[in-house]
Amino acid sequence: MINAIYGTKLGMTQIFSEDDQVIPVTVIQAEPNTICQVKTEETDGYNAVQLGFGAVKEDKVNKPMTGHFAKQGVAPVKHLREVRVEDASEHAVGDTVTVANFAEVAKVDVTGTSKGKGFAGVMKRYNFGGGPGGHGAHFHRAPGSVGQCATPSRVFKGLRLPGHMGVDTVTIRNLDVVRVDEEMNLILVKGAVPGGKNATVRIRMA
Repeated sequence: MINAIYGTKLGMTQIFSEDDQVIPVTVIQAEPNTICQVKTEETDGYNAVQLGFGAVKEDKVNKPMTGHFAKQGVAPVKHLREVRVEDASEHAVGDTVTVANFAEVAKVDVTGTSKGKGFAGVMKRYNFGGGPGGHGAHFHRAPGSVGQCATPSRVFKGLRLPGHMGVDTVTIRNLDVVRVDEEMNLILVKGAVPGGKNATVRIRMA
């Protein structure tokens, strides 16, 4: 069984449980993922399936990918991702993975790319406290002293400093599956997941 599916984060909303409790949920639309290639231990050295999703115009697909889809006998798709499986022989090219696989699943792990924050200082990036807020203090949002004296006369590796923040692969584990809508291809999970609206995320059975 394939334990993962790829979808698009639509945004957040809230729903009410049976006992009238408000549950904040993230809505993920996971259209059927088509198996575009099956990789086996004999041919590729490992067992996996290549999932394709996302509609794309044929004239937007380059020649190498057009040849790949033609060789496998499947329609072109926008995205391709691999998922490891225990036995690749159980799957065939053209099969689909739908949200129905998650109808009985209680918890999932969701992986996505976090929002980009650009170049950020230490207070935003690492929650440093900063200096005094008064006008007489000339030390406000700077990182402060970073080096040592004559020994060891250098800055240690791994020091937390200003720099690029965001655009990291982040996995949120053990999110509750609140609802699965097979007709609309929707999965509602409790809590927030990485990325902005329309970001691609992977949902994997926990």
